[in-house]
Amino acid sequence: MGSAHFNADNARLAYDRTMNFLVPRVGPAYDLEALWEKHVDYEFTTRDADLTMGTMVAQPYVNHIPTMTGGVGYLDLRRFYKDYFIGANPDDTMQVSVSRTQGVRQVVDELIFSFTHDRQMDWLLPGVAPTGRKVRFGLVGVVRFKGDKLCHEHIYWDQASVLVQVGLLDPKGLPVVGVEGADKITDNSIPSNHLIASW
Repeated sequence: MGSAHFNADNARLAYDRTMNFLVPRVGPAYDLEALWEKHVDYEFTTRDADLTMGTMVAQPYVNHIPTMTGGVGYLDLRRFYKDYFIGANPDDTMQVSVSRTQGVRQVVDELIFSFTHDRQMDWLLPGVAPTGRKVRFGLVGVVRFKGDKLCHEHIYWDQASVLVQVGLLDPKGLPVVGVEGADKITDNSIPSNHLIASW
């Protein structure tokens, strides 16, 4: 690591490729999909912060990229789950799976996330009072494991689409879309390029 030729990004990629080669041959192998499903069930169905944390390593982290919400370390992340995430998701919250990719250390989920904004959701819309509007958007979760425990989550979504749908961003004249961005994920008949003026 002290070498001038060391590149952290390339080292991580090489490590992942090595693990992808070795784990199926020498183990140990874990059912990461089942572990991830259990974690999500504790978040959205059971709604229990301690059970959720029990699926994670001793010092995990979660980063919701567009809003930089989540937590680093057990205490911060447990507080985030308990006070700002688990109870903040509306009763009609739905996640529809679009695709899932699984490696030996990682699961990547692509889904459509929807809800009625009937309560404050500081993880998604910090400081925004409930608008009562229905929201639907594409979301991608990159979930890394260490052994049979989650060690981190990187969660991505199009925040501009969310802001348009709750009425905080007027899309007129801006290169952004609302709910149609989620619709097009599963419906290729929706025309492309309508934001390109000369198309």
